[in-house]
Amino acid sequence: MEYKQCIACGQPFKPRPQVPQQAYCSAPSCQRERKRQWQRLKLQNDPDYQDNQDRAQKAWLERNPNYSRQYRDSHPEYVKRNRDQQRERVAQPHNPAVAKMDASAPPQAFPSGIYRVRPVVVSGVAKMDAWIVEITRLSDTCPCAEANCKEMT
Repeated sequence: MEYKQCIACGQPFKPRPQVPQQAYCSAPSCQRERKRQWQRLKLQNDPDYQDNQDRAQKAWLERNPNYSRQYRDSHPEYVKRNRDQQRERVAQPHNPAVAKMDASAPPQAFPSGIYRVRPVVVSGVAKMDAWIVEITRLSDTCPCAEANCKEMT
């Protein structure tokens, strides 16, 4: 079997014969990246998995109600770094909203039309499953000319 290039680190590796479609090498950092990507896609596409993750997080928070306070008390450098970063974000002239898992609902419905959605990279703000995008209106008419088009109703 020939060598492949790892999509995480870019190094050549020999895939295991049992996994011919293997795309990541066996380095621990690459395996963590593989798991992160799997979980990101699973959260986006599987409502049962997302519900299970939500319930597990809520149960953990109920079992550990003072974790955040105790962590901040025992890690003053974390508190200082977090406060400094927050000051920098607030000082920016265009401050994007901090994204959370349930922050995808727009404040008002978008009118019918054609839009371009482009990912925007904002470092240090979004959680692993949040998308920050720029939405640009291209046209205010629906490309469908039918009177019963659900986009027009």
